[in-house]
Amino acid sequence: MTESRKAWGWGLASVDAAGNTLDVWYPQLELGDAPADDKRPNHDFGALVHDQADARGVRRVPVFTVSALDEPIVDAADAYLRLHLMSMRLAKPNTLNLDGIFGKLNNVVWTNYGPFAVEDFALRKLDVLKATAGSPLPTADVNVLSVDKFPRMIDYVVPSGVRIGDADRVRLGAHLAEGTTVMHAGFVNFNAGTLGTSMVEGRVSQGVVVGNGSDIGGGASIMGTLSGGGKLRNSIGEHSLLGANAGIGISLGDNCVVEAGLYVTAGTKVTIYDKAKVAAGQPLDVVKGAELSGKDNIMFIRNSVSGAIEARSRKKGIELNAALHKN
Repeated sequence: MTESRKAWGWGLASVDAAGNTLDVWYPQLELGDAPADDKRPNHDFGALVHDQADARGVRRVPVFTVSALDEPIVDAADAYLRLHLMSMRLAKPNTLNLDGIFGKLNNVVWTNYGPFAVEDFALRKLDVLKATAGSPLPTADVNVLSVDKFPRMIDYVVPSGVRIGDADRVRLGAHLAEGTTVMHAGFVNFNAGTLGTSMVEGRVSQGVVVGNGSDIGGGASIMGTLSGGGKLRNSIGEHSLLGANAGIGISLGDNCVVEAGLYVTAGTKVTIYDKAKVAAGQPLDVVKGAELSGKDNIMFIRNSVSGAIEARSRKKGIELNAALHKN
């Protein structure tokens, strides 16, 4: 039996009054077997560690985590380690076992003061405002950024060579390759992302990967596997374009285009356009979208006269603006 892959590292955990782990930050992680206890490096969190709860009711404690990456997630520290691995580019999407992740993560109130527990947030907010009222600086309010199980990626990991227009729209666990630009309306979920230079103006759902040189147009959507989306993982190959407000429930291969506003799912009836058959007056083949999933050099368009969705041959892929993605 093959031994499970492992990763390890020191993290700084936020623990609420009930003993629940709200988050864990890992500044550095290592792949492979963890060193023995007597050879384990010390953490370097220093004064960041607080054994006593602060005004939020939160303690900050160091945790040494060893994760068996092919096994189900065991706790929140393990879940955060795996999310960090993907955002640190130490693991690609769909290569880690994420079974049980939602059950291991707590719902958290994410604020400019850090994470709060949901249950007593109003009272803890009051305590924070009282604690800061004597400051010589003007008292800052507690601003709620979101209430969610997943935090923003860039509060934990800032990958090199990327641009992100709106930090709220990229979750921890997103994998953004160098040269990626996520525009303000773009969204990248955990366990999803890019494998090379890419433009993301639409939605990259959980489990979806986008190949080098591809463009997800404004308002475009790629069907993921959460919330009843099934188990099929869709992807986009290299130098392909998903047009503005378009969508796919199938994979695109290399050098493909889906025209703006067109949604192609596995069950969509697609006409295979063949010039020779048209010239000969022969009927064209009609297939389900699933039969074209992952195939290269296809342009999906809607015939403006008949309304039929057509797949036409396309020889060349798109080319992104190199200067735009030199991040």
